Amino acid sequence: MRFDLADEAQVRALLQRHGFSFSKALGQNFLIDPSVCPAMAQIAVRDGADCALEIGPGAGVLTASLCEHARRVAAVELDRRLFPVLREALADYGNFALVEGDAMRLDLAALLREQFGEGARVAVCANLPYYITSPLLMRLLESRLPVEKLVVMVQKEAAERLAAEVGSRAAGAVTVAVRYYTEPRVCFAVPRTSFLPAPKVDSAVLELRVRKAPAVRLTDEAFFFRMVRAAFGQRRKTAVNALSAGLGLEKKAVAAAIAGLGLPEAVRAEALPMETLAALADRLCAAQKTQ
Repeated sequence: MRFDLADEAQVRALLQRHGFSFSKALGQNFLIDPSVCPAMAQIAVRDGADCALEIGPGAGVLTASLCEHARRVAAVELDRRLFPVLREALADYGNFALVEGDAMRLDLAALLREQFGEGARVAVCANLPYYITSPLLMRLLESRLPVEKLVVMVQKEAAERLAAEVGSRAAGAVTVAVRYYTEPRVCFAVPRTSFLPAPKVDSAVLELRVRKAPAVRLTDEAFFFRMVRAAFGQRRKTAVNALSAGLGLEKKAVAAAIAGLGLPEAVRAEALPMETLAALADRLCAAQKTQ
């Protein structure tokens, strides 16, 4: 008999049967809302994606919805205590595979090939704890995995920041990376009551459609992101001060690059749109080579 994983009582009974207790250290708040999981699964597999890699399946509620919509689903789980829970909950799904490991350490490109084969159209799905949201997203994006999109549940405030326009007050360094690699969209808000146990804040579902080519062309991508981290790491400083300190460049070289773009001397890099950040990075990269 297939479990009704949207029934909180059944989920609680399943967890209790296996002696599971929630770990605050792992940020475990399992999604149990009967409407949210199917909606996330539909977003994941529309537009052609037919396979799903889930990171952190929890009790398997979203996993079950993904299995209903996708040709094949692989879920990466770090907490071994959940393995018997997931095997029991998802026993009736022949298109599901459980993978033990840490998504921050696994060779995800190899995992995609092993689970889905070459050329599969894959969506990555996750209900992300706050503490790992930025590190995991950066790893997924910088790895240039052959995936169509990422569909993630994050804190509502984080979703708004990640999807913000570069140059706006809400943007941060990770916003620049998200906009560089993907086209982000906040899909819908999710109340805290949709989770077990209920967290202290509301969440939102974010869709990140991976671009076929990055948003801007760069001379040196690694240098660009070094510059972005330097700029957003010292938000109160002018671009001249923040970038000279963060990149080890002379102030006059940074000032010349800024002036060459027709920008005011007191501009803050965080206020610049993506195209201007890219142009500034190219100028500073050239300046660094001659310094």
